[in-house]
Amino acid sequence: MQNNPRLGIMLMIATTFVFAVQDGISRHLAENYNVIMIVMIRYWFFAAFVIMIATRQSGSIRAAAATKQPILQITRGTLLALEICVMVSAFVLLGLVESHAIFACYPLLIAALSGPVLGEKVGWRRWVAIGIGFVGVLVILQPGYTVFAPAAVVPLAAASMFALYGLLTRYAARKDTTATSFFWTGTSGAVVMTVAGVWFWEPMTAYDWQWMAALCVTGAGGHWLLIKTYEVAEASEVQPFAYLQLVFASAIGLFLLGETLRPNVAIGAAIVVAAGLFTLWRAKQKTGI
Repeated sequence: MQNNPRLGIMLMIATTFVFAVQDGISRHLAENYNVIMIVMIRYWFFAAFVIMIATRQSGSIRAAAATKQPILQITRGTLLALEICVMVSAFVLLGLVESHAIFACYPLLIAALSGPVLGEKVGWRRWVAIGIGFVGVLVILQPGYTVFAPAAVVPLAAASMFALYGLLTRYAARKDTTATSFFWTGTSGAVVMTVAGVWFWEPMTAYDWQWMAALCVTGAGGHWLLIKTYEVAEASEVQPFAYLQLVFASAIGLFLLGETLRPNVAIGAAIVVAAGLFTLWRAKQKTGI
């Protein structure tokens, strides 16, 4: 497994943008249809896509599915599917901007746990950057306002689930190829969502089927980028740049979905991005950590 911080950072930035677009589409669809059904249809396309890609890279479905850690891979896929359902529900309850303001804490969780869980080295200067990032999140949350309403527990739960998924993905990459992890992410998630989602089927307009198609494409592309990111770089090096999803999602919520961007959200976003940029600089100076 290679370790290329610069490539990993570029992949993470691309990942955050694709996920932000995907989340905007998810909010639109979830406001009009059942969340579980939306995620189920998305996973049908996702499963077909990963089987095609994984088979092309590995030579056969059997080769793509070959793993010595099937329980870990199934757990990853199931956890991600459930996390998506929880987060899309948060978009409906709180809106895109507020949900991502809370969800922004997940990269901090991954970076902080990459040392004790994955054995990766995180120097004290990067710990300082992580702490500053947390300050930025608190500025966004602004204690006493809507983000501390009971509904705020929903995106917070999603953040915890996604952080665990990220760590498990990194751990799985030590023994399995990207193709194998991608295969299990799509297939196990599709099985779980189909079992749960068939009971919630409802008709969809032709117009919204177009948005559903766009959701499927962004969902598959975003997760491919995420898995590839963890394969080429340490989690502690790339995770600070996942904060950019907050910036992208806030822009989509503000300009396309009619949401409100409060001053504290803009200030907090600037702080977390600055923390990420500092971490990039420290990654280039690793010998001094």
